[in-house]
Amino acid sequence: MKDLVASTEDITPEVFLRQIDISSPKKQASHLKNYSIKWRQNNLLVRRNQSKEQLYIPALENQEKLIQCLKISPVKLISLDLGLGETEIRFWADACEKAGKKVSLKIPAKSNLKKKHHPLTWYLKLAIDWTIAAIFFVVLSPLMLGLAFAIAISSDSPIFFQQWRVGKRGKLFRILKFRTMVVEAEKLHHQVMNYLPGLYKQENDPLITPLGRWMRKYNLDELPQLINVLRGEMSLVGSRPCTIYNAVGLSLEGQRQLNLKPGMIGSQVRSGVSVVDLEADSQGTAI
Repeated sequence: MKDLVASTEDITPEVFLRQIDISSPKKQASHLKNYSIKWRQNNLLVRRNQSKEQLYIPALENQEKLIQCLKISPVKLISLDLGLGETEIRFWADACEKAGKKVSLKIPAKSNLKKKHHPLTWYLKLAIDWTIAAIFFVVLSPLMLGLAFAIAISSDSPIFFQQWRVGKRGKLFRILKFRTMVVEAEKLHHQVMNYLPGLYKQENDPLITPLGRWMRKYNLDELPQLINVLRGEMSLVGSRPCTIYNAVGLSLEGQRQLNLKPGMIGSQVRSGVSVVDLEADSQGTAI
């Protein structure tokens, strides 16, 4: 795991630093990526560090140590800058999840989006979403149980596929789907695509299981997202939740759209970039 570097003036809370052994400033290897950690009340902002003078923090090389540091810290929310990139964002998101801390992406304010609705309208929409999702969940429970049983007996892979997605105001959450591909498909995807750079879809993808192909035909793999709606992470109707991979490549306007709550039924957030959602469209990577 890449080493972590923090600016001297950025780190202040003693509770966090008590668990971290900070050595004297030294030259960092060229392959190391530098970060700054900035505290704002009970929020922690993690971003790429542009400062030349840095302190080496060996404790954060290890995710388990980072988890322990987060657990004993007074931080309630960790905000991750998109400039960190997909790999580092996922590293921090996984650590925050295990530490029981909320995590979100730092995105621009929604200045150019629609004005806020009246609070009563917002609560009414929330109640309608929850009620309809609850009804569908109860009605479709026998079908979902049947699909879960079929996945369990047809392969040794987990029944559900979980993936980080961007929710309202940049909040990160785990989207749920029935697994339709082989285990570790994300590691095999580029081999199937002959190591082409980027993310691509492929017809007759060999990583898709026969049962998974049938479920995708009728969008049955999306049914577990009703749980995401019941949790308040998604709406029934709205733009599809953006993956971390796609989020880091969005333009400024596209990032502003991430302030809106995503939905089960809708189009992808687009802003001048080619948005490829392998989990939704070809389920090739756990981005």
